[in-house]
Amino acid sequence: MTETATATGPAPMTAGTSTSAIAPTAAARSKSEQAYEAVKSWIVDGTYSPGYRLVLGTIAKDLGFSVVPVREAIRRLEAEGLVKFERNVGATVAGIDPTEYLYTMQTLSIVEGAATALSAPLIGGTDIARAREVNAEMRECLKHFDPVRFTHLNQDFHSVLFEHCPNPHLLDLVHRGWNRLASLRSSTFRFVPGRAHESVDEHEALLRLIETGADADEIEKAARLHRSATLDAYLSQAKNL
Repeated sequence: MTETATATGPAPMTAGTSTSAIAPTAAARSKSEQAYEAVKSWIVDGTYSPGYRLVLGTIAKDLGFSVVPVREAIRRLEAEGLVKFERNVGATVAGIDPTEYLYTMQTLSIVEGAATALSAPLIGGTDIARAREVNAEMRECLKHFDPVRFTHLNQDFHSVLFEHCPNPHLLDLVHRGWNRLASLRSSTFRFVPGRAHESVDEHEALLRLIETGADADEIEKAARLHRSATLDAYLSQAKNL
């Protein structure tokens, strides 16, 4: 069944407040870009769920824009796989492809593990402290679990560990993997919240390996298995759905 954006969409924003609501520098960007970011954020955070009907006029009214920039934004989101057009229905939020998720996670476990191992010698005390700070926020998040926030923090944590990778091609593959997960609106922790507790503990173990100057192969294996464990937990849960 297709849902409609008019039913439970985000609270309308007036023309005078829409730009500041999207981002502090929104006024400097085109309305098409602002519409793109707003609609994409509503898709990613689940406000617009798979199958949700995107009524251009309603979205434009909510944002305080004309339909033109919204249409451009929707076309851009279609190209990214977040939106699809159905005959006699129009634009709807695309569903999540479990096979694509599987392939993305398998690939990311390999490239991110390698990138983290290559980054390890370049990660300093400040980086370690920042990663621990994020992991502490993740642990705090477990008390009143918010899977979307936890997933954002999880990306922040891993970014600290792989961003020093000296191989730009490998780093590009990691970024592509994370972007693909975002396009899938994938918060595995929504489906397997118990995995979140294990993930935080594994983060600390990974930090200790880097701190103590562990062998690159050991760090790569730990980072790869950490990612694979999340995939395995998801696949195990999916079998029971």
